[in-house]
Amino acid sequence: YLHYQQNNVKRAIEEPVSTFSVDVDTASYANVRRMLSREGRLPPSDAVRLEEMINYFSYNYPSPESDDIPFSINTELAPAPWSDGHQLLQVGIKGYQPVLEKRPPANLVFLVDVSGSMQSPDKLGLVKKSLRLLVNKMRADDRIALAVYAGAAGTVLESTPGDQKAKILAAIDSLDAGGSTHGSAGIKLAYNLAQQHFVKEGINRVIVASDGDMNVGTVSIEALKDLIAHKRDSGIALTTLGFGSANYNYALMEQLADVGNGNASYIDSLQEAQKVLVNEMQSTLVTIASDVKIQVEFNPAVVSEYRLIGYENRLLNREDFIFDKVEAGVIGAGPTVTAL
Repeated sequence: YLHYQQNNVKRAIEEPVSTFSVDVDTASYANVRRMLSREGRLPPSDAVRLEEMINYFSYNYPSPESDDIPFSINTELAPAPWSDGHQLLQVGIKGYQPVLEKRPPANLVFLVDVSGSMQSPDKLGLVKKSLRLLVNKMRADDRIALAVYAGAAGTVLESTPGDQKAKILAAIDSLDAGGSTHGSAGIKLAYNLAQQHFVKEGINRVIVASDGDMNVGTVSIEALKDLIAHKRDSGIALTTLGFGSANYNYALMEQLADVGNGNASYIDSLQEAQKVLVNEMQSTLVTIASDVKIQVEFNPAVVSEYRLIGYENRLLNREDFIFDKVEAGVIGAGPTVTAL
């Protein structure tokens, strides 16, 4: 986990505007839940990302009625439950959710870490079961490819129509773990496979399943982020699914998803895989708005101080709000994004 400092209190008369990127990652909640409920211990403080705890849940914000308006904006003000002298301002965004039958065709590449560190039931074993859930929801106009990386990268399954489920599932079932982890080679291979069958106006996405333990090739977070940022401009997004406990690299998996215009989830059970890959498939796969930034301006005449809760690594400068070259988060179809 990367260390971070919680946001400071700002004086409205000095800094009246709060600007930040949306974030729909949920990995922190599922990871913290595992430590508390399964391991009976408190998590490290840096594992607790408040915006991911809040955004793990769905909220009953009004939905837009058509894709002419990609998302609704809802605000509510209430007394803070921990202090009589504070108010809690909730800013909620609800993305438009098209009917499932109208989902555009998907061109997916599963990139699975099969290094030695993945050799346990809660890692590669759970990866296989999780990906099977998504495969079973694919259609004939979808395509799935399967690539792996350990000491080197390789293609296990070339891009295959989504209705050839037996062939796809057999390739997933054949995976075994062993060796070191050459993550950068796997990422390059996965993007190349996705580019070969790029679907214009469709879903083009690499889905990485790993514990994040990359120790061969390009291993620094910044170098890997640069690699994915370059590939992102091709219209191919990257989503990360984190697995395992002892050496789970949350920092890497979260930042790769952020720069890849995707979202980071943590899978600790088949139930969580069902939530992320089936129940929330639209929001996991379909992007309805890119580079989404939030800016809240406080009136110093009525607000003396404020503090943004969470989003510490999503803060932006005031001028970044209208500067399109500054990257920001994406919103999928149907999810809610909440800031306090």
